Amino acid sequence: MLSLDSDLWTKLSGPYGSAENVPRLLQQLQQQFSQEVFDELFQEYLFHQNTIYTATYAVMPFLARLACITSDAAVRKELFINCGVIEASREEQHQTPYPPSWVELADAVGSSFCTQMYNDYVKAIDQVRSLTEQVLTDAAEATSDDMEKRYILIADAAFRESYIVANMLMTFTEGDEYVAECPDCKSEVYIWPDEHHNVPLRAYEQDPVFQPDQQAQAILPFPSLTDEETQTLAERAARIGEQKLAAHLPYLAGKTTCPACRENIAVWPALLSTFTM
Repeated sequence: MLSLDSDLWTKLSGPYGSAENVPRLLQQLQQQFSQEVFDELFQEYLFHQNTIYTATYAVMPFLARLACITSDAAVRKELFINCGVIEASREEQHQTPYPPSWVELADAVGSSFCTQMYNDYVKAIDQVRSLTEQVLTDAAEATSDDMEKRYILIADAAFRESYIVANMLMTFTEGDEYVAECPDCKSEVYIWPDEHHNVPLRAYEQDPVFQPDQQAQAILPFPSLTDEETQTLAERAARIGEQKLAAHLPYLAGKTTCPACRENIAVWPALLSTFTM
């Protein structure tokens, strides 16, 4: 873990430049967790438009320690979610001894420092992952909206290294719409709820918001989930009470007819195909 008084923080960067102010914010969080301070740290130095930075890697061990020592379930959940969002956004998984994009940093501070920072990040992710059972239990007992519960599932998927699923859920955070790609004709397939016919989801050729009168294709739900990932998602969504995703999963794991080319397609792989990493 990088010392807070190290001058190496000036060599690290976030979305808007140097990370030299990060130690000050971390010291404040260590003294007392503040949502305002954490939001400043996260938004100004760690994460921007699904991208993370060298400062993010250096900060993760501090966030993991805070998450592990806090007795406040709300703080633990906040850190669990945001660390999961960071991990879901890490494009260079399993790169050793450190990500190739760190070449300039390695030239400035040395490869041994970069190797240690990367290893510390990976260890920190393991520490936050160890909190999964407690966070799920807390979420099941607390009153939270589906959006917050969905982000818990996003973080959980990232910690399970289901990065594609985590990014799909993070893209469609509202859970009201999904966009798949037909494997045959490569056309977009809009997966949308149909409240008029009391059907959780149907397939459309064009965005139903702009073309409300188009013909919809029925989705044949899969009555028994057999894919390991959809099984896990269904179990955990039900456990924490994320009712919308639990209702949608049989349809997302089902089959439909591509509205453009009329070929039969499996929805789940068509949905995940645009999130390959």
